[in-house]
Amino acid sequence: MSGVENKSPENSCSVVLNVHDLSVAFCNGTKEGSMVQVTDRVSFDIKSGEFFALVGESGCGKSVTAMSILRLLPQPSAKIISGSVEFGNADLAVLPLKELQKIRGSEIACIFQEPMQALNPVLTIKKQLLEVFRFCKTASSLSKSDRGDNGEMAEIRRMLNLAGFTDPDRVLNSYPHELSGGMLQRICIVMALLPKPRLIIADEPTTALDVTVQAQVLAVLKEMAESMGTAVLLITHNMGIVSQYANRVAVMYAGRIVEVGPVKCVITNPLHPYTQGLLAAIPESHSEMKNLKSIPGSVPQPKDFVAGCRFAERCEKCACGSAELKSKCYSPELPFEKKSREFSSAQEHRAYCFA
Repeated sequence: MSGVENKSPENSCSVVLNVHDLSVAFCNGTKEGSMVQVTDRVSFDIKSGEFFALVGESGCGKSVTAMSILRLLPQPSAKIISGSVEFGNADLAVLPLKELQKIRGSEIACIFQEPMQALNPVLTIKKQLLEVFRFCKTASSLSKSDRGDNGEMAEIRRMLNLAGFTDPDRVLNSYPHELSGGMLQRICIVMALLPKPRLIIADEPTTALDVTVQAQVLAVLKEMAESMGTAVLLITHNMGIVSQYANRVAVMYAGRIVEVGPVKCVITNPLHPYTQGLLAAIPESHSEMKNLKSIPGSVPQPKDFVAGCRFAERCEKCACGSAELKSKCYSPELPFEKKSREFSSAQEHRAYCFA
């Protein structure tokens, strides 16, 4: 793996994105007007040049949260029922669609999990990458000497080289079906970086890559994010990736943020029982442990979400705790906020739990 360090972003006071109390609901399809809430008052901010990771099991609401930022969720079934998504001077949650279209792809880019669905099967890679310069103002703002097809192609080749392609001309003249899944994912990463956006939403961008290429791509993405001041929202369930590349991490469970803080602090001193369970479940190659630890049960379905602590039924601390603690855990009250004193308020580490 690459030896990229988790440096704090230089412009730590410059917040690019501020998600505050964001709640999303879907129509359940059985009764007209009936909605099922899938995320509940999600709040976090991302700073310029920062790698911010959103972690949790499948079904916890990570991708829903990420896609709701640009309102890419299916319509009309999905609806933002409360909260705000502040990006610059705009609230993306209520911004008119015509204005939001100017931000999509140019100021906020996305790297999706399925590259084959993100690329046009009947166009060459070259044509699809050149389209970025046609439709994104930030990508087309090259210097006078770099304008034109030659300058655009030079920039594309440079980015392809950074992404690990040693034969960019062959790749550019290929159609998507002629390349492997890993190569296609790197093409999508290049496509997202070309406009030089202020924020990149990466929804498990290395799923189709092997370990070696995964490390290379993430190292390049992190290096470019820091050098360009581009913030990255990384959606993943891989705590190894988080520990190596992210600056801060938010742990999500059943539609809620249960813990957030600097990566080093969260990994070395997890405050929430769910985070502790995720870290304990990671196998160690040098360990002689025969039985892997696991968190009992599974993430509840949105229709089964409760008002109080949603982790209580799977929590060992609750199961082994006092009657008073169990009463709190199963009450309709929201869990208390508790903070770690290891970091300053600028690097706050907090969790929401009764234990």
